[in-house]
Amino acid sequence: MTSQPGDMLDSIDRTVTQAQVEAYADAAGDHNPIHLDAEFAARTPFGKRIAHGMLTLAMVSEMLTSAYPNNWASGGRLKVRFRAPVFPGETVHVTGEVKKVTESDGVRLAEITLGVRKDDGEDVITGQAFVKLD
Repeated sequence: MTSQPGDMLDSIDRTVTQAQVEAYADAAGDHNPIHLDAEFAARTPFGKRIAHGMLTLAMVSEMLTSAYPNNWASGGRLKVRFRAPVFPGETVHVTGEVKKVTESDGVRLAEITLGVRKDDGEDVITGQAFVKLD
């Protein structure tokens, strides 16, 4: 378990596909045409279809679940900001670094700085996660 300031979580690289976006739309019940309809999306400021923000955020949760299997699922918290869309076909890199570990009433809490970045360096998501440590 990663639990010291400066420790890096194992990063995740994922290429988002239109098939994933469509599957996420069905699972989430979010069929907004910005995600699914190429003609509609072409008339938006983005110019093409975009992935759901929560689909991208799920990759952050995947990384945290890998690093803290039980602790993340049983009470981890996120504070994030969505900064840019992800277009199907783009690859994102999910990273995390333990910034500090605090202790209160015998409970240790890790604060992790999060980032999701595209190949071109553009930030997609930034923020923090908070995870209780054993």
